[in-house]
Amino acid sequence: MPTVTPGLALIIFVAGAAAGGLGALLGLGGGIFLVPLLNIALGFPIGVAAAISLATVIATSCSVTAGKAGQNLMNFRFGMLLEVATAAGSVLGGITAQYIAQAMLQRLFAGVTAAVAVVTIARANKRNVITDPAVEPGVLGGRFFDEETGRTVVYRIKRLPLAIGASFVAGNVSSLLGIGGGVIKVPVLNAWCGMPLRAAAATSAFMIGVTATGGAIIYYGTGQLLPVAAAAAILGVQLGSWAGLRFAPKLPVRNLKLLLAAVLGVVSTLMLVKGMR
Repeated sequence: MPTVTPGLALIIFVAGAAAGGLGALLGLGGGIFLVPLLNIALGFPIGVAAAISLATVIATSCSVTAGKAGQNLMNFRFGMLLEVATAAGSVLGGITAQYIAQAMLQRLFAGVTAAVAVVTIARANKRNVITDPAVEPGVLGGRFFDEETGRTVVYRIKRLPLAIGASFVAGNVSSLLGIGGGVIKVPVLNAWCGMPLRAAAATSAFMIGVTATGGAIIYYGTGQLLPVAAAAAILGVQLGSWAGLRFAPKLPVRNLKLLLAAVLGVVSTLMLVKGMR
């Protein structure tokens, strides 16, 4: 494992800024981008990379939640319901991660990101909105002002059992791989549960901080969380998240989906190659 020198800390800071920007744009927490860089490019064991990433996910969640407060994008009622299942999966994942080989985790990471990329591309031109603002969203639905279209949109939650099940899996994968869980929740909530991408991303960003905390505590207890590296990554993520929040409302939803799919495809390929060695 590499020694964290000032030069390496600077590299981690820059990587954190890039991951934070993309994470804020897409509601994924940034871990999906940071873990491969730390593991493949910088040579950290995947358990250490996951631990550092989970610390940055908490920081991203705080930044995005504060930045989007008051915009009605975050569905707190629905998010807290899903977080019960997510937190349970997170604790289980943090425990089982200690007993799974690194190569297996890398292949699992590649498979998850590839599947999500395919689903995202399939939904690139579809939007889950009701254009009549007078329609009632239901108990768990919501409404918000969409800056892209310049009007208020409404959405209703569908397939609640699927959303709860996906949240448990997301929590488990979050702790196993250090990716925050948004990589599963955002596409599932958008593709099958009726949430528009912007609302799903904002709600996911709110939830991932709680999710990551459970796994991060376990990694810290096993000595895999490096404080200096984590601090550099967190500072970078905070800067990147601020930039991502500034640009997110100006980008068309379709472009966000295609960006998400492209990044996930590259990450999946890199992790699969690494896991097969």
